[in-house]
Amino acid sequence: MLTSQLIVLDSTSSTKLEVIQELAHLAHVQGKVSDPQAFVNAVLAREAEYSTGVGYHIAIPHGKDEAILEPVLLYARVQDIDWQSMDDQSVKSVFMIGVPAQSEGQVHLQILAKLSRSLMKEEFRETLFNAQSKEDILNLFSSLSL
Repeated sequence: MLTSQLIVLDSTSSTKLEVIQELAHLAHVQGKVSDPQAFVNAVLAREAEYSTGVGYHIAIPHGKDEAILEPVLLYARVQDIDWQSMDDQSVKSVFMIGVPAQSEGQVHLQILAKLSRSLMKEEFRETLFNAQSKEDILNLFSSLSL
């Protein structure tokens, strides 16, 4: 699900909203989303419930909307964004998940669970934070079957 075209290693976004918009636009450019603003709105609605800053400098915003054409996982490396995370630390890595509104089951929850389990491992996070290329990140995630 994660491809090199869905990875941003040098995001210049400096706020939560900017990175969400950047990733929604990328999903649109890659043909995963018909309306990037609808994706942004779905993610922000979810963020309004409670922060998706999960700690360890990581956020996993996600949304479900009819504008999302197929399940999508995007990644951005950012510079210390305040995400109101559970551990009060800034965010350096953002994984954004989108799934179609009509998806049967809980596709986004399955992706979120696999991703969260991996991110709880310190070795996995260190490898992620130290990745030098998109290929390094793809290799890290190849074992997750996302």
